[in-house]
Amino acid sequence: MKKLPIYLILSAGVIIMLYPLLWLVGASFKTNEEIFSSVWFIPRSIDLQVYRNAWQTVTPYTMGHYFLNTFGIIIPRTVFALISSVVVAYGFARFDFPFKRFFYALLMIGMFMPSIVTIMPSYFMWSRLHLLDTYIPLTVPWLFACEGMFVFILIRFFRSIPVEMDEAARIDGCGSIKALVYILLPCIQPAVVTIAVFTFLRTMNEFLQPLIMIQSVENYPLSLALRLSVDSTGQGYEQGKIIAMSVIGLIPSIAVFALAQKKFINSITSGGISG
Repeated sequence: MKKLPIYLILSAGVIIMLYPLLWLVGASFKTNEEIFSSVWFIPRSIDLQVYRNAWQTVTPYTMGHYFLNTFGIIIPRTVFALISSVVVAYGFARFDFPFKRFFYALLMIGMFMPSIVTIMPSYFMWSRLHLLDTYIPLTVPWLFACEGMFVFILIRFFRSIPVEMDEAARIDGCGSIKALVYILLPCIQPAVVTIAVFTFLRTMNEFLQPLIMIQSVENYPLSLALRLSVDSTGQGYEQGKIIAMSVIGLIPSIAVFALAQKKFINSITSGGISG
């Protein structure tokens, strides 16, 4: 009985956190009038035809096509981000080289620089290379550890691992690369999974950069396809259909987070302990 108030507070918190998602699902079955007349999430009727219509979108392509486009960006970007961030963080954490402090300071400065600052210079560069309307501008920069926060997180994890493990690996005949792959990477697995999840979610939600770099509807990711279905006047489209498209678009993000939840939580707790 002593813990009853705690359970009640936690239950109330869960309801508050989940209600927007429940409302989103319920509102997908509502008409425009129902959506704006009630905050209650239960619709008057449930008709799955709205999801069939949402899957077809208002373009010549289905949502499946836009999902493939989106994963065509997510997969290489995630792989590039993991490889480059791990290698750069390993270098900062385990090696001494000229101007190390200077480059580390640049890394810290880059963390506080808004990404919007680099969009227009990037646009002009890729335009001159005639690579607009491709996924190269959205993926190749991640080969160069362009997200300083990821490198910073990994540096913290690398520094929490005793250097003696590297030395023991070298005694057994491992070089730097083998020590990284077989000894250190398994130890920082929670951080690697966290970076993969962050990259996935960021790419799924990204709007401005694809809007600038990609020009044809055929190559649009899901975020731009959703925007195509919205009338700028706010009156000429079915709100329920747009919400249904949003619900479908949320499924991969929820699934990825659910699968990686344990590693994600381990990353937070490990980071707190080591820091």
